Amino acid sequence: MLSREEIEERLTFARAVVEDAGEIALRYFRQPLEVENKLTGEKFDPVTRADREVEARIRHQLGGAYPNDSIIGEEEGTSSGSSEVAWVIDPIDGTRAFISGVPAWGTLVGLMDGNRCVAGMMHQPYIDETFIGGPAGAILHHRGAHIDLKTRADARLSDAILYCTHPMHFESEADLASFYRVADASRLYRFGGDCYSYCLLAQGQIDLVIEGGLQPYDIIPLIPLIEAAGGVVTDWNGEPALSGGNIIAAANRALHAEALALLNG
Repeated sequence: MLSREEIEERLTFARAVVEDAGEIALRYFRQPLEVENKLTGEKFDPVTRADREVEARIRHQLGGAYPNDSIIGEEEGTSSGSSEVAWVIDPIDGTRAFISGVPAWGTLVGLMDGNRCVAGMMHQPYIDETFIGGPAGAILHHRGAHIDLKTRADARLSDAILYCTHPMHFESEADLASFYRVADASRLYRFGGDCYSYCLLAQGQIDLVIEGGLQPYDIIPLIPLIEAAGGVVTDWNGEPALSGGNIIAAANRALHAEALALLNG
């Protein structure tokens, strides 16, 4: 098991790595860019050179510094190590936003120690923000400032702001109906945001994020940020969110329970 000091040391190194890799992403953002589709038929799951090059840079640097750690990435899969520690990478979470020129995308890196997600971060290079969750709490690094983050501890559903990336990600009409039961009970809901929505939740700007069809690398790096800021994140059964799927993140336990009851109502 990693000590607090070992986690913090890895976090410091990983932050430097993701901020370095962010320069690669910026070279492609809002520039002419070839987009490939990872799926066949009418479905669309975009990937670009930016996704692949960012992940390759992060893998190279993390693997060089911690050769015994496993690395799990969206684009290159799993490189197994000999330790119980694993890095989880989504090089550009929100590729649709990226190719649309919308700065709601980010680079995600999470740190697993066995079956525990002990630290994670999201870096958005265009607006120069790095959100980190770990033993020291939830922190936003922005242009030299270090800002402690807290969710809204008193938020309730009737005054909550809810975000969801897109309703098309829910896999069934029943899931979509469940989402709208919560959305219609909230103060307002909006679509879009990708990983940035979870960072807004940690900041206390919004109160709920409800998603469908997430992969583990979409959510694992964000779990420590939300929890360190005082929030709760689970699947729709109230179980740990490590496997992805249908996810709910809430500003506090009471709001989480209120929304979860409607999701399963």
